[in-house]
Amino acid sequence: MCREQALGYGYTRHEVDNLVTSGRWQSMARAIYLPQPAWAAKPSRRQQVRAALMSLGPAAYAVHGTAAELHGIAGLPRSNEIHVGLPGTAAKRARVGQADVVLHQLGHPADSLVSLDGLPATDAIATVGDVILKVGRYPAVSVLDSALNRGLLVEDDLALIAHQIRRRRGAIAARGYLAEADGRAQSPLETRTRLRCVDGRVPPDALQLEIRDDDGYLLGIGDLGWRAPRVIAEADGQAPTASRTQSSTTAAARTAWPTPAGQSSASPGRTPSTRATSPGSSAKPSPPPAPVDHEVSGILEINYCR
Repeated sequence: MCREQALGYGYTRHEVDNLVTSGRWQSMARAIYLPQPAWAAKPSRRQQVRAALMSLGPAAYAVHGTAAELHGIAGLPRSNEIHVGLPGTAAKRARVGQADVVLHQLGHPADSLVSLDGLPATDAIATVGDVILKVGRYPAVSVLDSALNRGLLVEDDLALIAHQIRRRRGAIAARGYLAEADGRAQSPLETRTRLRCVDGRVPPDALQLEIRDDDGYLLGIGDLGWRAPRVIAEADGQAPTASRTQSSTTAAARTAWPTPAGQSSASPGRTPSTRATSPGSSAKPSPPPAPVDHEVSGILEINYCR
């Protein structure tokens, strides 16, 4: 609620100030309030974003990582920052009263702005284009994969993004990220695992590889697959593929494909260790693991055949 709305409901300026001072209302931004005490309700992330946009006027809209967050696009590190775009003249006059608000002087055309549950933001194409110019390869490709997987982008949009970001700082690197995008990845962990395999010169030749028995019955799906050596890998994070680990491992055991393998923890701050075993044989050490990705945690399970 903004101050003008409170006055419209019959509160006086003095009453509004007293409600905030006493803690019965929370001050969210300059002249923006949450009419609940702090002990009763902690502001949600969406409420914080809404307050920031309201405090900066009707021309403000969410951009960059905040717009990606509102779209539900995964792949960026968690951040408390709220990125807000304003056209040139409005940005010069704006006064930001929140430490977490990052103001961008931008001029997106009106047709590239959308309303996401009442919050103005750049559309998926503009959002992804802005993000991949600002971040490194792993988060950029993760954002692209997530947007494609969620249906917010289609393959033809990648060429449009490449056209829109031309001559902008970071465009050369971003064009490389666009070439690596693959919407079959169902989580940032899958994307990063694939990129690490590419960097290690063992790129998977299949994603979301179906595992079937001799009768053609679908037993499971591996996130990454190498058909020639008959290897599958399951990258399990906290979301889409977490429930498939057991089914994929069981599927591997029921086919002529791989035998069950150990799990590799890829939690931040720890180096993963992987082991593979075959029936009737002792455990054999695997090649040295890749460096830990400190932005994503999860489990990478690799299944080998004898």
